Amino acid sequence: MNRSAFDIQPIGRFYGSNTTIRRPKEITCFSYDDQHEFHLGDSSLRYYYPPRLPADLNRGFDVFQKLDDSADEHLDALLETILALEKDTGKKCEADIITWRGMMTKILTAPFDMMNGWEMNATYFQGTVFIEENNAYKNHQKQLQHNQRMPQGMPPQDLMAYWGYKFETLSLLNQPWDPTPREEIESREELVVNNNAQYCSVVRTGIGSTRLVIGGEVDAVWDTKPDRKEDSINWVELKTSAEIKNDRDMVKYERKLLKFWAQSFLLGVPKIIVGFRDQQGIVHRLEELDTASLPGKVKKIGRGTWDGNICINFAATFLECMAQNSRLRITIHEEGVWRIRKPEKSSIIEVFKMVDSGTGDIISPSFSAWRSSA
Repeated sequence: MNRSAFDIQPIGRFYGSNTTIRRPKEITCFSYDDQHEFHLGDSSLRYYYPPRLPADLNRGFDVFQKLDDSADEHLDALLETILALEKDTGKKCEADIITWRGMMTKILTAPFDMMNGWEMNATYFQGTVFIEENNAYKNHQKQLQHNQRMPQGMPPQDLMAYWGYKFETLSLLNQPWDPTPREEIESREELVVNNNAQYCSVVRTGIGSTRLVIGGEVDAVWDTKPDRKEDSINWVELKTSAEIKNDRDMVKYERKLLKFWAQSFLLGVPKIIVGFRDQQGIVHRLEELDTASLPGKVKKIGRGTWDGNICINFAATFLECMAQNSRLRITIHEEGVWRIRKPEKSSIIEVFKMVDSGTGDIISPSFSAWRSSA
């Protein structure tokens, strides 16, 4: 078996700030509606308007319309959107890696998240590495988490997950604030929470020498999307977190900030709004965070739990190892299904080939046919 291993440790070798970063720029988008049906375009785009405080995040849990994400959707929606873009522009969407934002978040945060494990599948096709989550592993981990007993006094995990979606519903509008009727703004507490609908931005970006195209959900826009494609978009990421009462809480919050920062950094989201809640799920205050300044803030006044430059430098090195034209190449350079795996409590990322031919279901038939005929 063709197997390679990359050791994240010692992370000190990734210290410094010498990696070039290409600012993420949206090149296209797609939407899922309330039934999680796919649509090209921005029909599910939402607009931020602050919720009324205090906000009860428990309300409506019994009628929550929850997305069933157990099925393996592969990269189908992302590739369908790229296919439409290529037909529209007459140009191939060139990239060393095409993947979901979630996969890049796991890679970017790996130097400071040794505890969690993850698995991805990848294939090489026409000069690009396509990476998706290993769905069987994801479902297994979710089942383990679901069966885990919560500490006494803690709410069930399903309810805590709902709190995040409820906070989004309380903070979003279907159109900009100005033309939205007051009754609509004030009645958001009564809305049924449905996390099937999503707006997904597809961005072109780069870390080090690796060119990336990433797709990922964006919660809202602060104002409106600009008409000119080259203008940056004032995206907003919405998060909830427990109130900070002591040093232990602060360390836990800082670790959450690592993920908040990575998710927003990768898609070019400039602002994160955190709703701080108590143990009963009531939000009492909001805090606006500037994505770009978060690593410096954690470094200066935090507990030293993570370093953004180390994350970026590590990601640049590891991604270059996977890129087809890299002098450091350790891995994915031919067709077939490859596994990228970081076991729990390990600093080793393993990459190995699973089968001898084909691309599995990672590349959708429609995308493969289009690229082959273009």
